[in-house]
Amino acid sequence: MSNQDLYVSRAGLEDLKTELAELLGERKGITERIKEARELGDLSENSEYIEAKNKQSFVEGRIVEIEAMLKVAKIIDENNKANGRVSLGSQVKVAVDDTTREYTVTGSSEANPVVGKISNESPIGQALMGHKKDDVVEIVTPDGSKKYTILKVY
Repeated sequence: MSNQDLYVSRAGLEDLKTELAELLGERKGITERIKEARELGDLSENSEYIEAKNKQSFVEGRIVEIEAMLKVAKIIDENNKANGRVSLGSQVKVAVDDTTREYTVTGSSEANPVVGKISNESPIGQALMGHKKDDVVEIVTPDGSKKYTILKVY
């Protein structure tokens, strides 16, 4: 992870802290599994040992990743939404291709387009940033160029 800022909601920050605490708790159990598996003998054919080592590798990697994220995390300012322009934390309703869509603009770590959370770094998120109700924004996406009309920013 680079040293760039990582924007997260308060809930997103709490989720990261919770996940870190769970992983730290899981760490001890994995260490115990590895110790028990070692006692069984030949490690090259010991599936329990190999599985525990793989799990340990994943858990340790995720712990390092979350700790790095927490060091640079910046909480999205809920007051950003007050000016009526699309910003981090904004919810925005847009019209595109005769349909309406609603998005919440988040930092990249919380983005989940399936549930309408788009990153401020995504093509759509970047293009909508700073715009207000009734603005028409042309956005180039992998599907081609489309016009998004902002219906509401809240």
